[in-house]
Amino acid sequence: MNKLIQYKQLTQLIFANFKEISREPGVLFWGIVFPILMSVGLGLAFSQKADTVRKVAIIENAKSPVLTSDSTLQIDAFLKKHTSILAASGDNQAGNTFTLQNEKLGNTTFIFLKTNWNGAIKWIKRGYVSVVLEEKNGQINYHFDPANSDAKLTYIQLTKIFNKNLLNAKEDKASIAPLTLKGTRYIDFLIPGLIAMGIMMSCMWGLSYGLIEKRAKKLLRRMVATPMKKSHFLLALITVRVGMNFIESVLLFVFAFFAFDITIQGSIPGLIVLFLAGNIAFAGIAIFISSHTSKTEIGNGLINAVVMPMMILSGIFFSYHNFPEWSISVIRNLPLTMLADGLRSIFIEGGGFSDIVMPTLILTVTGFAFFVTGLKMFKWY
Repeated sequence: MNKLIQYKQLTQLIFANFKEISREPGVLFWGIVFPILMSVGLGLAFSQKADTVRKVAIIENAKSPVLTSDSTLQIDAFLKKHTSILAASGDNQAGNTFTLQNEKLGNTTFIFLKTNWNGAIKWIKRGYVSVVLEEKNGQINYHFDPANSDAKLTYIQLTKIFNKNLLNAKEDKASIAPLTLKGTRYIDFLIPGLIAMGIMMSCMWGLSYGLIEKRAKKLLRRMVATPMKKSHFLLALITVRVGMNFIESVLLFVFAFFAFDITIQGSIPGLIVLFLAGNIAFAGIAIFISSHTSKTEIGNGLINAVVMPMMILSGIFFSYHNFPEWSISVIRNLPLTMLADGLRSIFIEGGGFSDIVMPTLILTVTGFAFFVTGLKMFKWY
């Protein structure tokens, strides 16, 4: 009589299926490596550290007439008496530091950076600072986006500091001036980043994975018999992909224009040039990755190894200034970071050709270098 459950047979099938799954690079990446990478990246950006750092912009205004008892501006008096000087180093601006002590919640170090309004607005748009201080007629004005929770917390902490350390600082002498300028909202920051990410994802998956899949299905093998040059075949694929990316980006912008009143404040010709440079860069990388392998599992892992770190690090959904200072110089040189920063400089900062010359040149050279290398390594089967 047959048993209802054949335990030995079931055990062998379980082990066989487990071995089959464990040998798939894609499964290992998404199940093990990807969660670890996400936890490391986002943990570095948002984990509660013992000493949280918040940057605050101060508008330099030498003409402000109302002074404290010792005939100096209130903010200047506070900086001279209670802060230490921070020298410029690497990506850090020169400024003043003040640490708010809290044994239970951890210390918060404020870095006060003096600049003009143009510089402050640029820092706000890039997510480098969240609050701008300006002193007029003896009153400290706090400029920030009310929808930004981090800016609200910074404002509360700053009022506490000033009320405690300035003799004539009172709550009624501080005012909130909400920032309503175009380009300071989160959605203004997000849309250019989404366009940049869309270019990368479309090239990496549309080109790279498409070629690997064709090679795996023996479709590329059939093309060897035709009088077709490899370079023409790959350039045709890239041209179609660039056209598709253009349509997708335009549709996203049109939606954002009507839904969120997003506008392009800078040079449209400069935007087009940078857009093409970004496509060249990621198309070249995609051709290089897909030039040799014929296994979709390996291709899946290679593509994700390129795509996922840049999605996390390059400041698409949040400013990369949340990461530790030592990593900023590395993050800024990633292709996706250059493209996203360049697009934002045109979208929300009013940038022109002069602002995108360097990233455009680097992205274009990167794309050509990877394309030429991938072309030499390319195999039909």
